[in-house]
Amino acid sequence: MKSNEFSPKRKDRKKIIRGTLQGLILLVILIVIIKALFSFKEYNPFNIEEISTNSNDKGFITLSYFGVDRDGSDTLISTKDLEKQIKSLKDNGYVTITQEDILDYYNKGKKLPKKSLFLLFEDGRRDTAIFAQKILEKYNYKGTILTYSDKFEKEDPKFLMPKDLLKLKGSTYWELGTNGYRLEFINVFDRKEKFLGDLTSIEFSELQDTIDRDYNHYLMDYIRDEDSVPLESYDEMKARISSDYEKLSDIYNNELGGVPELYAIMHSNTGEFGTNNRVSDVNEEWINKLFAMNFNREGFSLNTKESSIYDLTRLQPQAYWSTNHLLMRLYDDTKEEFNFVIGDEEKSSDFEEVKGQMEFIDDKIILTSLPKETGLLKLKNSEGYNDVNTSVYLNGNVIGSQGIYLRSNDDLSNSLAVKLINDKIEVTETLGGNKEVIFSKELNTFGESLTFSNGAKVDIKEKGNKKLDIILSGDNLSINIDDETIVSNLEVKVLNKGSVYLESAFGEYGYSQRNIADDVYDGVFKELKITDINEEVLYDSTLNGFELIKYNVKNIFNKVINWFIKNL
Repeated sequence: MKSNEFSPKRKDRKKIIRGTLQGLILLVILIVIIKALFSFKEYNPFNIEEISTNSNDKGFITLSYFGVDRDGSDTLISTKDLEKQIKSLKDNGYVTITQEDILDYYNKGKKLPKKSLFLLFEDGRRDTAIFAQKILEKYNYKGTILTYSDKFEKEDPKFLMPKDLLKLKGSTYWELGTNGYRLEFINVFDRKEKFLGDLTSIEFSELQDTIDRDYNHYLMDYIRDEDSVPLESYDEMKARISSDYEKLSDIYNNELGGVPELYAIMHSNTGEFGTNNRVSDVNEEWINKLFAMNFNREGFSLNTKESSIYDLTRLQPQAYWSTNHLLMRLYDDTKEEFNFVIGDEEKSSDFEEVKGQMEFIDDKIILTSLPKETGLLKLKNSEGYNDVNTSVYLNGNVIGSQGIYLRSNDDLSNSLAVKLINDKIEVTETLGGNKEVIFSKELNTFGESLTFSNGAKVDIKEKGNKKLDIILSGDNLSINIDDETIVSNLEVKVLNKGSVYLESAFGEYGYSQRNIADDVYDGVFKELKITDINEEVLYDSTLNGFELIKYNVKNIFNKVINWFIKNL
């Protein structure tokens, strides 16, 4: 007689086992969420007696993040990337300073630690506070959260309310600052020179893909018509701007018991405190009246004794920057040495760093250029390569250059280069140091040429994703982009054996509403695979076997955690 494998007892045991496993999984997820969202530590300020002080008075650097999201977005940095950047700063010896430290530095001559960092987080987003908190705790860093006071009146759930800000301040990891009363825009034109007039921040966000740099923040200028003629008198302009500062003061005093000492005026990099001198004078009067310091500049991180406490500068890291991109910008600002991140050291051993900095993450090689220059990597032991097929996904941003050199000697004076430059494919032959472009084609991914002389139409933060296939055999070169033939059997004259190099390069400043002077570029080479004519693999960065399983499991787990956090 056969045993009954579907007996009630067996079914009950399966239910118990399944229920137990589900319970354990939910418990693990709950523990991860609790650790991610709740605070159990206190900030310990640096001890000036224990840190070598600034004998040469090197000042301090300031970083200002737009916001933080668990997954990240076009403008919000992911928690993973923020932690990598914060960890790298900690590993390089940086400690955070406070608003009081800055005030004492300028007003009382107080010394600062040799490597001083001031952290800002703009826009007062709730998710920023939630996701940045644990990172600040982990590395014992302190930040200042900036808010717009009109958000308190609207009670927008995306933004922190006064009770939230008081809790943050009480956690010891946060100080409070302000971006002003509201974020609105005046004198706006779109890229077709159509006058849009005044826009709220929501309206501006919805139309930002159609708007060029021809606009202004509402505190920066007179309100004007489409011919740039002022629509208000001096007294009307002064009353309008003064009204905003008065509202800001009333709201912060009523809701938080006082106006924050720190102000970051919008927009940055004006002549003084506005694009119009008379407007600037009105802003200056209120800034001196209400605030103890003002961050008035963006694009440069270093503040020194020579800086004005009302004209301080900060660097705004973009969501798409690699960690080395940030460190390269800081290196350029401070002229200090930095320890850059490498990532997977085992994978990095296949390459020799010639210029710039390399990082290996999963199946990606991130090559960060020097400022206004190039990054260059040589694939070791590739000197004898000749007829090869190369396949790679180029994931660097559209504005910039990502290139692969084949059959190259050590100084690239004899080489064949295939480059994706500002959405254009270009093939360059170099013989005896003489360069010649033998093929060039605009890809027109965005339906228009990226011509900067009349203003680029694609933002520098626009991500690229092109699959590049290069088939090199004898004196023939063929190129496919996204499995479509771009050129077939192009005759080449560089026939000697030689090495493979990867290159990244700053393209042009291009177009950006946020960060107009970024001269560092990240080339991203994903799933790079090189084979010979017999299809023997010479190099392959794709994930396989256990490494691929581990990568997929990690991604699935993160998605589950993200779902629970966002749907709590």
